[in-house]
Amino acid sequence: MNERKEALFKIIVLIVSGIILGVWGYLVGILSLVHWIIVIFSNKRNKGIAEFLEYWNTESYKFYKYITGVTNDRPFPFSEMSRISKFNR
Repeated sequence: MNERKEALFKIIVLIVSGIILGVWGYLVGILSLVHWIIVIFSNKRNKGIAEFLEYWNTESYKFYKYITGVTNDRPFPFSEMSRISKFNR
């Protein structure tokens, strides 16, 4: 895809991915608090929650890199979901 088409496609990505990551961000905020409480009482991190939060961090980073023009690697849900398989192990 040429740069002009990619730049126009970024509008769609901004709307769709922005909404998804925004809603997902609220869940991440709640889970961060829950995870913090789990760590306080159990003295260890929950691996599943930590990996879920890391996935959001990674996707947010990819989103901002794409929207700001640093890269043309598309973020979730327009990219391959190769990292999701990590959670199915």
